[in-house]
Amino acid sequence: MSKTNDKILAVPTNIITGFLGVGKTSAILHLLKNKPVNERWAVLVNEFGEIGVDGSLFQGQYGEQSGVFIQEVPGGCMCCASGVPMQIALNQLLRQAKPDRLLIEPTGLGHPNEVMQLLSNEYYKKILSLQKIITLVDARNLADKRYTEHETFNQQLVIADVVIGNKFDLYRKLDQERLIDYLTASTNKTNQLYFIEHGKIKTDWLNGSTEHVIKTKSNSHNSLNLHNSAKNNVVNTEEIPKSGFIKAVNQGEGFYSVGWRFAANKLFNKEKLLSLLNQIDAERIKAVIISEQGHYSYNITADTSTETPIKYCTESRIEIVCTVIDENWQKRIFQTLVID
Repeated sequence: MSKTNDKILAVPTNIITGFLGVGKTSAILHLLKNKPVNERWAVLVNEFGEIGVDGSLFQGQYGEQSGVFIQEVPGGCMCCASGVPMQIALNQLLRQAKPDRLLIEPTGLGHPNEVMQLLSNEYYKKILSLQKIITLVDARNLADKRYTEHETFNQQLVIADVVIGNKFDLYRKLDQERLIDYLTASTNKTNQLYFIEHGKIKTDWLNGSTEHVIKTKSNSHNSLNLHNSAKNNVVNTEEIPKSGFIKAVNQGEGFYSVGWRFAANKLFNKEKLLSLLNQIDAERIKAVIISEQGHYSYNITADTSTETPIKYCTESRIEIVCTVIDENWQKRIFQTLVID
């Protein structure tokens, strides 16, 4: 990448995509752990939920002092509404980080073709160098029509340069073969197919230009520059009221999200909270919390539950993505707070 006279040019850029709960965040955390020490990496993360947890999760483990810069776009597909939220966040991130590599994580329910279209427009053509598009997939889901008949799931595979069968340690005997057959029939993309556990992507897989070509559309917002600024999602940034929490709900693509932000003085009993979160029937649960024992992050899917100590978080956040919202969840979550 070149940074002549503060210009940002040809930043190596990878899209890391995949459906809900496939392990994109874990994969990016693994990549950040193994990035070259002397490089600055930027991560633009998009979440389906209005609250947004991933940004706090990344920042709780990697800070700017370690050469990692994070920007978050919560509240649905960041390429919607003419791509303005994504462009504003991306421009701010590039200006702040001046990165040696950019990783973009669209929401698991987002449309990667539209993200790619925006990144390929005339404005970003010189700023970004689009490299391998990585799609993570859990091969076990190929037995479920909710996935194989979902447009976004299939679009994520079509757009991929590299397909990664994640959670390989949990596969049954025929799952690996089923993914190979599915790719052969639908995309014929088996030449760069890898199987891994726990999101352990190799940094080498990021390198090389993407082979995906997409026709771009000219539109009026291509002229946004790196000095634009705007508020992010209001629920994600507004001041928490005296009640000590904010709740937000979102829906789309057949799923719901419900999330909460809690003021820093609301301390959780982490054992009680983790026990509750593991009982909730949901596609995916993420949280960063302040507890009486310190700061922790949680990443929970149908078959995995991870608790990780983090350096800090400024407030507690919990986000649940599901097909049905249980109205008792809020009451039960409040019951895990430490009472003064």
